Amino acid sequence: MSPQPVRSRLVDRWPRLWALWAASRPSQVVLVVLVYLLGTGMSTAGPPLVAGPASATSLSDTIDPAFASRVLVGAVVLLPVTVTIHYANEYADADTDALTDRTPFSGGSGALARTELPRSFLRLATVVGFCVSVVAIAAVAVTGRVPPAAAGLLVVTLLAGLAYSLPPVALVRRGVGELVNATLGGVALPVYGVAVVARPTVAAALATVPFAAVVGCNLLATHWPDRRADERVGKRTLAVRWSPGRIRRAYVALVALAALTTAVLWVSGVLPGLVAAAHLSALLFLVWGRAAVTRQRSPLPSVLAMVVLALAVTVAWWGVGVGP
Repeated sequence: MSPQPVRSRLVDRWPRLWALWAASRPSQVVLVVLVYLLGTGMSTAGPPLVAGPASATSLSDTIDPAFASRVLVGAVVLLPVTVTIHYANEYADADTDALTDRTPFSGGSGALARTELPRSFLRLATVVGFCVSVVAIAAVAVTGRVPPAAAGLLVVTLLAGLAYSLPPVALVRRGVGELVNATLGGVALPVYGVAVVARPTVAAALATVPFAAVVGCNLLATHWPDRRADERVGKRTLAVRWSPGRIRRAYVALVALAALTTAVLWVSGVLPGLVAAAHLSALLFLVWGRAAVTRQRSPLPSVLAMVVLALAVTVAWWGVGVGP
């Protein structure tokens, strides 16, 4: 049985449940968890990324109940924050998503259009998600299940994530959304993963810069297909503000930033050799992405660059931290 009839029946029988599922953007939630695990893997490497000893120094440490429990709790409390930010983005972008032609990576989830539910449905979902997120963060902070620094990062991520989409701030409509998104997903998220199980240092944040730069490349590519619809509703992303040539130059600059910072961090001892080498996994996809950005609608090459890099670097950090 094909997925389409099954999906149609789910939409017809439980349109609200399906809309909540689709608007949560499950594939992106999986990526968020992967980048969180990237951060927890960084915590196992020890100095200079963390203050004090590594949070795990062997495979047996990673399956220790206390360590595993903290990693699990950190992931669980991250989920409502992530879903709430996605609901807010779907609610705020209902106007532009209704005008654009979706790709698998841009144009929103299509939850409202598919179910014909009112936009207010996702506004309520955002409010409920925000309340659940606040209660969850407060609970793990008060009980000490995650350190105060990790709880604080979640609060900042939640508020900045909502400000990214929602008025009156709506950072994505003011030309700074790409920077905010890359910082949250490329820096704050992995550092949160470190903070759940260890005390991150400035070096930990610096170690995420190459990945954040690739996230920026992905954002330039994924915003491009929606530029006409965004312009019509006053959503002034960089794809709307900048010419195709300037976007391509910015893409190259971000690739150069990722390459240069990887080399500097490796030479300075912040990135182990295995982790630095893992960054090469995105190179071919970034070259493909540079050739495709602004020239084709699909941001697939840049999406693959980000996902492959996240996976490769996660495996590398865990390999360095708890390997033989």
